[in-house]
Amino acid sequence: MPAPIRLRELIRTIRTARTQAEEREMIQKECAAIRSSFREEDNTYRCRNVAKLLYMHMLGYPAHFGQLECLKLIASQKFTDKRIGYLGAMLLLDERQDVHLLMTNCIKNDLNHSTQFVQGLALCTLGCMGSSEMCRDLAGEVEKLLKTSNSYLRKKAALCAVHVIRKVPELMEMFLPATKNLLNEKNHGVLHTSVVLLTEMCERSPDMLAHFRKLVPQLVRILKNLIMSGYSPEHDVSGISDPFLQVRILRLLRILGRNDDDSSEAMNDILAQVATNTETSKNVGNAILYETVLTIMDIKSESGLRVLAINILGRFLLNNDKNIRYVALTSLLKTVQTDHNAVQRHRSTIVDCLKDLDVSIKRRAMELSFALVNGNNIRGMMKELLYFLDSCEPEFKADCASGIFLAAEKYAPSKRWHIDTIMRVLTTAGSYVRDDAVPNLIQLITNSVEIHAYTVQRLYKAILGDYSQQPLVQVAAWCIGEYGDLLVSGQCEEEEPIQVTEDEVLDILESVLISNMSTSVTRGYALTAIMKLSTRFTCTVNRIKKVVSIYGSSIDVELQQRAVEYNALFKKYDHMRSALLERMPVMEKVTTNGPTEIVQTNGETEPAPLETKPPPSGPQPTSQANDLLDLLGGNDITPVIPTAPASKPTSAGGELLDLLGDLNLTGTPAAAPTPASVPQISQPPFLLDGLSSQPLFNDITSGIPSITAYSKNGLKIEFTFERSNTNPSVTVITIQASNSTELDMTDFVFQAAVPKTFQLQLLSPSSSIVPAFNTGTITQVIKVLNPQKQQLRMRIKLTYNHKGSAMQDLAEVNNFPPQSWQ
Repeated sequence: MPAPIRLRELIRTIRTARTQAEEREMIQKECAAIRSSFREEDNTYRCRNVAKLLYMHMLGYPAHFGQLECLKLIASQKFTDKRIGYLGAMLLLDERQDVHLLMTNCIKNDLNHSTQFVQGLALCTLGCMGSSEMCRDLAGEVEKLLKTSNSYLRKKAALCAVHVIRKVPELMEMFLPATKNLLNEKNHGVLHTSVVLLTEMCERSPDMLAHFRKLVPQLVRILKNLIMSGYSPEHDVSGISDPFLQVRILRLLRILGRNDDDSSEAMNDILAQVATNTETSKNVGNAILYETVLTIMDIKSESGLRVLAINILGRFLLNNDKNIRYVALTSLLKTVQTDHNAVQRHRSTIVDCLKDLDVSIKRRAMELSFALVNGNNIRGMMKELLYFLDSCEPEFKADCASGIFLAAEKYAPSKRWHIDTIMRVLTTAGSYVRDDAVPNLIQLITNSVEIHAYTVQRLYKAILGDYSQQPLVQVAAWCIGEYGDLLVSGQCEEEEPIQVTEDEVLDILESVLISNMSTSVTRGYALTAIMKLSTRFTCTVNRIKKVVSIYGSSIDVELQQRAVEYNALFKKYDHMRSALLERMPVMEKVTTNGPTEIVQTNGETEPAPLETKPPPSGPQPTSQANDLLDLLGGNDITPVIPTAPASKPTSAGGELLDLLGDLNLTGTPAAAPTPASVPQISQPPFLLDGLSSQPLFNDITSGIPSITAYSKNGLKIEFTFERSNTNPSVTVITIQASNSTELDMTDFVFQAAVPKTFQLQLLSPSSSIVPAFNTGTITQVIKVLNPQKQQLRMRIKLTYNHKGSAMQDLAEVNNFPPQSWQ
């Protein structure tokens, strides 16, 4: 066969390829020639062929067929062959392939070779891809080379020992005697690798950490010599002597000084010297200073030294390099809780970073600015953050608005300032605020009795002609409905009152109703506000009646339902209207005890997600407010109220609301569950039912076929149906749960959710244990109100314990018989 082309010629040929296909053709042709050479056991050109194969591997082409050829080169006596063979082994082999075990004997022989360069090749290969089996077999040879006087081999052996310890941590003690004299070495390469080895041992073993703490004075001495030494061309980088070794020593000192007073005391002086003597004009010096700062903040250092470290980070904030500024902001964010006052000194510099063009720096600066807010600087910091909110990119607005809300709630100097700040956020970034911003602000306004007139006047002026910020419009509509009489009377004392007539107020609310920018939720707020004004205004009641009657035929089902109910108030229950629409009392934050319970807030009932605490021993109280009108509106979720045995907690309210999923059929996104402390605005389970003089159920008729709603893992759920004669819109569903397995199912909880056009109520189950072998059943009654006679859909959630494991499953039930809903 002709001699194969050289590697240099192959590279030149491949680079002439104009297309990927042409390159692939060249590679395939050369690979075929290399395979033929391997099959003919051509020892002369094996080294050249493997080198070409490694180049193809670097280009991303398969080269696995050269693995055994690498082993043959390693077994060769020629150094050039061994060098290519070991390089190929490091690139083509790893411990997941059994072929690498064939190398163990070759590596062992080469570790004992008479030539240091062959020994170095073996150490590099073992330290790169040695498996745990190879490391166990060859650890003795590595430990022997670690004690040799040859610095070339010692530094490679130290790095190889690091790999052995990572693969087989129990071999750590084998290298302990060899580490005693490593730090006495003058060669910087050996010192560097020795520090890496000591760091690895200290991180993996508390015993080693305690043992090596006695080396702190020696490490301090080495670091001091590096700082004080003159110019050394061999180790100098930008005027600093061996910065790589300095960084490694500082990292090891940080590990040794953590949670140890004596070690920390021994290194305080040298850390101060490094911090004050290191040149900061070059990036090399900044790297050493950053590592010094991390060490100072992690050990038990003196307060003055910590202030020095934070001042270094403050200088970093003035650096032109964006990476250095980002690193400084991240480090300050970690230390702000422990050294708050020292970080506060750099507040102005941090706030200036909010104007940086780099989005990463801007985000870190925003997070750090919120961490610096306290009662003393709240006004100044909020001014800067509100300015940032005005000008920042859309991706920052949600987080910034959320941070302002939390800071204002915690440190607000007055309720008026708090309300003004929240209104400014809603005006600037109303579309980006959290879902609970509206009920939170409503609660705040309700509790601020003395500034109701000021608040409603500010909100009225804020939405004049601009309905783009929907949360702001919702709050304004709610306040105008509650305090419209104060707006018209001009009783505001905090600022100059405006002259507004009743018709002008109604014009604003009607324009909200017809605006294309108004969502269904906002229109609900506006219609409810108009209805409330019927008891606050005296001259426009007929106009209000006309507006409400118009929306009784709205295509928006939610709006239509409200209008119909409000019309009923005007006609059938007019004597109750003023009592039902009276001003809301002060809202109190509710402290709860169970995972799910009914929260009573201003005459409304809602399921609230609560902290997981043991449930109260007594039964949960049932709210009498279920029969009241929905006066506030604004929530898109129909409450589903599960009732479980008093001794067993039901699942968290947030999980319950998650059951609704995509069953929100009106096209309005389902509202997310909000914290229990927030006054949620929701619909009562059965609107207007309580105003009727007749009971909900009188006579029950059946004759509807039953269905199997769920059957899995031995658990079977059957639904039987009954209809009310007096109210044909109500269906009574009785569930029967049976268990065909050999063990009982305990802590059984059944939950259900329906679309918002329905209303559902779960009664208490007969038990929480489903007996095994179908020897008994659990029964539970569900009442469903279906006023629009739509096809019934239901999503159910089952939780129980079986065979010692907690089980949970979700299912949809869509096969209800027509007789159950028509």
